[in-house]
Amino acid sequence: MKTHRLLFRAVLALAWCLVFTLSNSHAEPVKEYIKISKAGADRIPLVLKSIDTKKDKNKQYSTGIDAVIKRGLDFTGLFARIQSPLNIITGGDLYQVGQRQINFAALSSVGAEVYAGGVLERSGDVLKMDMEVYDALTGKLLMRKLYEGDKDELRPIAHKFCADLVKLFTGKPSIFGSKIAFVSQSGRKKEVYLADFDGYGAIPVTSSGGLAVTPALSPDGRMLAYLTYTRGRPDLHIKDLTTQKIVSVTKKGIKIDPSWRHGSTELATTFSFDGNQELYLVRNNGTIVRRLTKHGLIDVSPSFSPDGSRMAFVSSRHGNPQIFIKNLNSGALRRLTYEGKYNTQPAWSPVGDKIAFTTMQKNGEINIFIINVDGTGLRQLTYGARHNEAPSWSPDGTMIVFSSDRSGKNKLYVMNADGQNQRSLKLSGEQMQPSWSSFR
Repeated sequence: MKTHRLLFRAVLALAWCLVFTLSNSHAEPVKEYIKISKAGADRIPLVLKSIDTKKDKNKQYSTGIDAVIKRGLDFTGLFARIQSPLNIITGGDLYQVGQRQINFAALSSVGAEVYAGGVLERSGDVLKMDMEVYDALTGKLLMRKLYEGDKDELRPIAHKFCADLVKLFTGKPSIFGSKIAFVSQSGRKKEVYLADFDGYGAIPVTSSGGLAVTPALSPDGRMLAYLTYTRGRPDLHIKDLTTQKIVSVTKKGIKIDPSWRHGSTELATTFSFDGNQELYLVRNNGTIVRRLTKHGLIDVSPSFSPDGSRMAFVSSRHGNPQIFIKNLNSGALRRLTYEGKYNTQPAWSPVGDKIAFTTMQKNGEINIFIINVDGTGLRQLTYGARHNEAPSWSPDGTMIVFSSDRSGKNKLYVMNADGQNQRSLKLSGEQMQPSWSSFR
């Protein structure tokens, strides 16, 4: 019996499913669904039938949505897409979801365990996509849902389906709808850009005319903190991406590495106006809440636990840079990293159990590691690829985006949380310092 079939049976769970609601779609209630958790490197064998449309003039829309869905599902790494059998629909009304006779025997013959397909209609400028998802082994309907959107919104329509499909099989939200902020370099100038999770639609969000660096997206993706050097010194800026309002924090001295605290409108950053480079908590209106560290040596690079109660940061208080964790309620402090002489850039997983960070190694490489929050389970994720820096977690904790010069230029890459499937986001130019938002 196939390994991936065992995966279905090993994690089979029945549940009652409520009606899904979106601002521009409705769902038909499905009384039962199978909740599947991906095990190891196994992927779910999926037949994704091309979306049918009755009118030829709508073919451009169905073809476009097909392409976006395929790329989106491939990006997650959760599914293994299988070519659809030719005789997959054997009767009924081809253009009426729920009335089509699906050939489950044909699906089984190609090794599929999940089938998804649908029908697209257009009414004026509005597209309506009716999708159905079945357990190909039992013929059980897992999900049926109608998606609506403007004819120019193919990606949002497609990604809503992708998000629902991933949530159906994992039980949690996915990367769809999240954003990545990053620094793009052109000559000597650096500006902050914002793109979709897959690098699509990159647009500039700063216009400093000089250096805008170290972007940090708030957990909800609505606020952006970053530094500029337009006045010959670093200034911290906090920009509301909806209203475009910018708050500037222009205290004297050094300002480094802003990072947002989950569950609040506060961020931490390093200031030196009081002499030492210490971490402070700052409101999104630019006012200082309180000082978080107090030591004679450097404290930088904060990253918060998902509940906001603990902070990982880098300090040279024991000599070389190492990562520490501070409980913000009790004040308790402990050292996290002991292996390696130069550990920096901690990034706390949104799941809460791991921290990614970078290590400068003896051979001159900079590589990304992960470690459990209790200090166990140290694991190297990048190897033999020059300088790999600035890890940032996807909002579901399944992926990490980072910058690397392995191709000779600084580019953004993504990988699974275990280091597998490393690939470029294929943006033009050079990029660095990515920051992946939570869900919007």
